[in-house]
Amino acid sequence: MQKSFSDLEYANKKKLTRRDRFLAEIDKATPWGKLHQEIEPFYPKVKGAGRPPIGLARMLRMYVAQQCFGLSDEGIEDAIYDSQAIRGFVGIDLNRESAPDATTLLKFRHLLEANGLTKKIFDTINGHLAEKGLMMREGTIVDATLIAAPPSTKNKDGERDPEMHQSKKGNDWHFGMKAHVGVDAASGLVHTVIGTAGNVSDVTQAGALLHGDESAAFGDAGYQGVEKRPENQGNSVTWHVALKRSKRKALPKNKLGRMREKLQHLKASVRAKVEHPFHVLKNLFRHRKTRYRGLAKNTAQLFTLFGFANLVLAGRRFTITESRRAS
Repeated sequence: MQKSFSDLEYANKKKLTRRDRFLAEIDKATPWGKLHQEIEPFYPKVKGAGRPPIGLARMLRMYVAQQCFGLSDEGIEDAIYDSQAIRGFVGIDLNRESAPDATTLLKFRHLLEANGLTKKIFDTINGHLAEKGLMMREGTIVDATLIAAPPSTKNKDGERDPEMHQSKKGNDWHFGMKAHVGVDAASGLVHTVIGTAGNVSDVTQAGALLHGDESAAFGDAGYQGVEKRPENQGNSVTWHVALKRSKRKALPKNKLGRMREKLQHLKASVRAKVEHPFHVLKNLFRHRKTRYRGLAKNTAQLFTLFGFANLVLAGRRFTITESRRAS
C-alpha cells in the first residue's frame, strides 16, 4: 500500500514516543495468527449483496489498542483519528477509509463475550509463551486485587450493580469486584483468572487458582488455613503462607525467631512477583474501575487484560522472537 506524505513524515521523525515503543512491543510479541484462528470461526461472513464486515485483523487490533490504553468504545474511535501511532497499529489510512465506529467495536466485543473468546485469547497467549519456555509450572502464587465499581445509582434501574459488593480492606470499605489470579512462581506470568464479587474471601478461591502440576503454592496472610479446606484435601501441593502481622510481631527475639523472620522475608520475595501483573493492569492499562455491569462482562475483559499483561511482562524480561524455541 502506498504511503501518504503524512505517513512518511511520521516514519522519519527523530524521536520514538513511549506510545510508539509500547505498541511496537505489543505488535511484535502478540501471536496474531493464532488469535485469528481462534476467532475466525465465529466472525461474521459475507452473505448476500450487503456490505461486507470489516476485516477480523483490523477489529482485533482496534480491540487490543482499546484494552491496552483503557479507552471506551468512543474513546478508541477518537484516538485513531487523533494518534498516528494508534492509527498505524490498527492499520487505518485516513486518506482511503474512515476508522471503524464505536458501534462496530461494541458488536465485536459482544461477539467475543458471547462465545467465550476472551478466555481463548488468554489461553492462546499463554500457550504461545509456554512454547517459548516461559511457563515453568513448578509453583504458583495466589493473590487477589480489588477493582472498584461505579457506586452511582443514576441509571435506568436506580441502583448499583447488584453483582458487585462491599468489602473491607484495613479500615476502608470498597465497592466492586475482585480479580483472583494464579501466577507462575518462576516467571511471574498469570495462568489462571477468576472474577468474583468484592465480598468473596480470597481463601475460598485458592484451590481453583492452581493448575494442578505445581509442587508448591504461595499466598499472603489472607490464605491462612488454606490447606485445611475441604477442596484442598488430598492435594500434594505444599503451601507457603505468610504469618499474620500479629503473630509475626510476637516472634521471639532469639535465634529461632530470627530464622522464622528470615523465612517470612524469603516467602515475601517470591510473592512479590504477583504484584507485577497487577501493576500492568492498574497503572499501565489504567484498569482501576469496572467498565461494564455484571461479573460476566468484566471477567471476560480481565482475561484479555491479563493475557496482554503477560506479553508485556514477558517482553520486558525476555527477547521474544519467532526464532526462539523452548530449551
